[in-house]
Amino acid sequence: MTNNPVDLDTRRSVESKKETSLRRQSIRAFEVGQRILRRREKELNAQLRAAPAANWPEAAIKARYLIRRYAKTAEALDARHRKLIQRTLGDLERLLELEGWHS
Repeated sequence: MTNNPVDLDTRRSVESKKETSLRRQSIRAFEVGQRILRRREKELNAQLRAAPAANWPEAAIKARYLIRRYAKTAEALDARHRKLIQRTLGDLERLLELEGWHS
């Protein structure tokens, strides 16, 4: 056995090399997108923490954001939690619409 890695690209067909290249490009694009998303999320969190809500619609928008974040956690997979999340988000959307704040 040798410690030298085998370069699999030299053993692939032209078509296989193209497919591998496309997969690698897709993975890189996904990783870049994830970094951008994390940066935007940090910026949004900083904005939300910067000042208290000036009115009920702003408070509802912050609450909606937090509920959506919670909805992505493992705890939120519970059927009762899912139903509560859906109903609460529906309530917030309806109340924001009544106040003239469109999401």
